[in-house]
Amino acid sequence: MGFFDSEIVQVEARQLFEDYQSLIQLGSDYGKFDREGKRLYITQMEAIMDRYRIFMKRFELSDDFSAKMTVEQLKTQLSQFGMTPQMMFEQMNQTLERMKAQIEP
Repeated sequence: MGFFDSEIVQVEARQLFEDYQSLIQLGSDYGKFDREGKRLYITQMEAIMDRYRIFMKRFELSDDFSAKMTVEQLKTQLSQFGMTPQMMFEQMNQTLERMKAQIEP
């Protein structure tokens, strides 16, 4: 069975994408949130990033050809911006840390 043939992988990928899209859509009103709402948003975004890191690690550890190709495609796309997957995650983390610092009294 291929990596993407797994029902577990399909469900997690779909849920991760839907959760991320919902959070991004919600984030368009981030400036209107009160302090607690901003904290909650950041916490949820951190959780999504953790799930995404785990999901990507599954791709990297898989022996499946299509999973390996997906990782290589991501690396290629990111390299066009002078980034690696690790740099992408670090940049996301830095952004969330700045957001946290802005809401602290």
